[in-house]
Amino acid sequence: MSSHIVIVDLEISNLASVLQALRQIGAPPHAFATAQNIEFADAILLPGVGAFGDGMGSLRQKQLIDPIKRAAGRGTPIFGICLGMQLLAEHSEEFGSHEGLGLIKGEVVRLRPSEPEFRVPNIGWCDVEAVRPSVFFPNSAAGCYYHVHSYHLVPKDRAVAVGIIDYAGSQHVVALDTGNLFGVQFHPEKSQDDGLRVLANFFAALPHMQRPS
Repeated sequence: MSSHIVIVDLEISNLASVLQALRQIGAPPHAFATAQNIEFADAILLPGVGAFGDGMGSLRQKQLIDPIKRAAGRGTPIFGICLGMQLLAEHSEEFGSHEGLGLIKGEVVRLRPSEPEFRVPNIGWCDVEAVRPSVFFPNSAAGCYYHVHSYHLVPKDRAVAVGIIDYAGSQHVVALDTGNLFGVQFHPEKSQDDGLRVLANFFAALPHMQRPS
């Protein structure tokens, strides 16, 4: 039986690239999220680019905040990509102070490199280190992925981290896997074979994840 996947369209997302990547890996059929169909989803995909406040504003306008929170509470797997991962956090300092979904305890803060050769935003390919086996990196081997970000999620519990990069001499979390919550800061849909493998690993693991009751 195929999974029922819903994709949240923030209307500030690079959905065309995401949908193309999903076709390439043969992902299950999907629908775009509504306040109604999220209740029946087997998984929620939350991609996004742009500012945190705009992302939360879009979720609010579409009346998706409470349905996503209820789905998370039921155990529905939620996979955030780039801004989508950041929106899982409690709070962001991007262009003011913004409340997030609050599913991951932590803050989204600006990259603050102390060395001039590290630019903000961080744009380009970064080697990701897998810190433990996870849905994304089941063999504890990560790869090289395309990043575009000026802010990053700092979780209160570093145990949720499964992938990190070294940026300006500091380790930054770029992949997380905890319970039914998953996220990557990089763009798997733009990261060639390594990125497609991350997406394929997630969907391959989906049948073995806890289903909503």
